[in-house]
Amino acid sequence: MQGAETIGFIGLGVMGGPMCRNMATKHAGRVLAFDLSAEALAALGDTKVEPVASIEDLAERADVIFLALPGGPQVEAVVGGAIAAQARQGAVVVDLSTTPVSVARKVAAMLAEKGIDFADAPVARTREAAQRGELSIMVGAPDVVFGRIKPMLDYIATDITHGGDVGAGQVMKLVNNMLVFENTVTLAEMMVLGERAGVDPEKLLDAVSKGSGDSFVLRNHGRKAMLPRVFPDKSFPPEYVLKDIGYVFELAGETGVPLKAAETVRRYYEAAVENGLGGQYFPGVIRLVEDGTMTEDDT
Repeated sequence: MQGAETIGFIGLGVMGGPMCRNMATKHAGRVLAFDLSAEALAALGDTKVEPVASIEDLAERADVIFLALPGGPQVEAVVGGAIAAQARQGAVVVDLSTTPVSVARKVAAMLAEKGIDFADAPVARTREAAQRGELSIMVGAPDVVFGRIKPMLDYIATDITHGGDVGAGQVMKLVNNMLVFENTVTLAEMMVLGERAGVDPEKLLDAVSKGSGDSFVLRNHGRKAMLPRVFPDKSFPPEYVLKDIGYVFELAGETGVPLKAAETVRRYYEAAVENGLGGQYFPGVIRLVEDGTMTEDDT
């Protein structure tokens, strides 16, 4: 293929917008974008991003199509509809969303029938990391497809792990996210315990961060959100956590792995939604510990 490939980007939300901006800044070729929100498209008006009127239009013109969508149902709808109908043979679809493993493999098989390649490449880390182009990406794709998309993933990530064929990216992402959700709940319990036992919470985190209890969750969610008790809207809320946990349990059912600790953690985030924390940044589950919501019977 002559020249730089044309990128198409679908989904300009909290993570998608910054990722598309980085691609537009760093890619030598054209970058087309679609989102249902005119405001999201307008936010990229100071870049070379070319807004398109429809997914069909984007799919017809792009060589590599990136998706940053809310979850599995949206990915299935977009891929099975406009992209499958309009994307050209030889194109590749790269899904940056978090979906069930089964969905990644299903849409890959659907596209393969039309001569279109697919990679699941879910992203990890924060919106700030997305803005800096410092995400971690976990990829499931054949070697030749990974080789083709790797230079474009470098625009948005500093850490890229090729885990194997299609589906491997989602497996790694779901494991990562479940560990984050479990660590957040455990940290919440221990922070409240330490505070009530008379230790200054900031000193508590300082001490733990220097020992074997240190973690990404402690250094980021613990220090930046749980310590000051700041849980803004328009960040990753408990509803999104429950979506991902649902995907984890779907995979557990397919593989026959019992997840007893994860069951308790799921109950925490269900209680967060039930007790007024819906829509707020998910480390707010610490509120459930300090107000006594989570009794032994609840978990």
